[in-house]
Amino acid sequence: MEARYFSKKVVEWYNQNKRSLPWRNTKDPYKIWLSEIILQQTRVNQGLPYYQNFIKEFPDVHALANTPEQKVLRLWQGLGYYTRARNLHKAAKEISSKHGGKFPTAFSDLKKLPGIGEYTAAAIASISFGEAAAVVDGNVFRVLARIYGIDTPINSTEGKRTFFALANQLIDKKQPALFNQAMMEFGALHCTPKNPQCSTCTFKSTCLANKGNLQPDLPAKLASKKSKRRYFYYVVIRKGNSLLMKQRTNKDIWNGLFDFYLIEVPRIMRMERLYQHDPFLKKITPLVKSETVSSVYKHILSHQTIMAKFIILDLSNYSSVTPLSMVFYSPKKMTELPKPTLISRFLADFSLL
Repeated sequence: MEARYFSKKVVEWYNQNKRSLPWRNTKDPYKIWLSEIILQQTRVNQGLPYYQNFIKEFPDVHALANTPEQKVLRLWQGLGYYTRARNLHKAAKEISSKHGGKFPTAFSDLKKLPGIGEYTAAAIASISFGEAAAVVDGNVFRVLARIYGIDTPINSTEGKRTFFALANQLIDKKQPALFNQAMMEFGALHCTPKNPQCSTCTFKSTCLANKGNLQPDLPAKLASKKSKRRYFYYVVIRKGNSLLMKQRTNKDIWNGLFDFYLIEVPRIMRMERLYQHDPFLKKITPLVKSETVSSVYKHILSHQTIMAKFIILDLSNYSSVTPLSMVFYSPKKMTELPKPTLISRFLADFSLL
C-alpha cells in the first residue's frame, strides 16, 4: 500500500473519531512528555486524573524538578512501574539545570534524557517540534502488523527494526504530529487487541490480516518469561494509631516506597514456623500482647506475583523495635508517604488510615 494513501486514510479516520484529551490541545513539550510517560503501560481513563494532578501540582518542568522525589512517588502511587516516576524526576532536574527548563528539540537529543526512549522522543519531537519521527508503541505495532501482514515478533530485535523502519517510511512528513496521533488512536479505539472493528474499517479491503483472518495471530510475540511467585509476610507493629514503617532502598520492586518489616520466604509457611524462622520475630515473641493475621493478598506485577500476609502485632514494650532503623508514622503522615498499592489496600481494609 502506498505511503501517501495509508497516511491519508488514517488521518481522515482520526479527524472523525479522535477523543478530546487535554494533551492534544497543546504543543508544550512538558505536557506532551508528561502525558506520554504516564500513559506507558497505562490506559487513558486511568492515566488522565494522574496527568491532571501532576499539571496542577507541577505546572512546569522547574516545579517538578524542585520537588522532593518522595512527593513525586506519592502522586504516582497506584500507577505502578515506579521507575517511570523516578526517571521523570531525574529528567526534569536535567532539563531544569542543564537546559534552562527548555526541552531539546531533536529526536536524537531527547533520547539522551533519563527515561525517554525512541517512542517518547518521537512523540515529543513530532508533536512539539514538527520532526518527522514516527512513534511505534503497542498500538502502532498492532496496526502495522495486521494491515501489512507482518508476522515478525514485535518484541524481537528484528521486529523492532522492521516496524520502526516501516512507520518512518509511512509517516506524513508534512504533518507528523497528526499522523503519529492518528496511528496511536486508531490502534487504541479501532484496531483493538480483541474484537477489532474490521467490518467498518477504512482498510478492510487492503488489510492482509482481515483477508486471511489473522487478526488473533497478529501482532506476533516471542513467549514471555514465566511469572515468578513470591511469598511476603509483613510484620505490622502497631503503637496506638501509629504503625512502624520503612522506606525500601534496595534494587528490588518498589524502590523508594514505604512498607513494613518484611519476611520473604520461598513458600507458604505456618505462623509457628515463621516465628522460629525469623530472628526479629523470635526476639519480640515474648512482648506480643495481641496478634491479627490477614488473609492472603494476591498482587500481580508484570513478571511476578506477590502472595502476601500481614501480621498485626501490639507489643507490651517497644524498645526491641528501635534497632530496625524504622519509624512509627501517624495515620496523617502515612497518608503522605508513597506506598505500593498492596500496602494501601491493606491499610484501607483494616481501617488503619
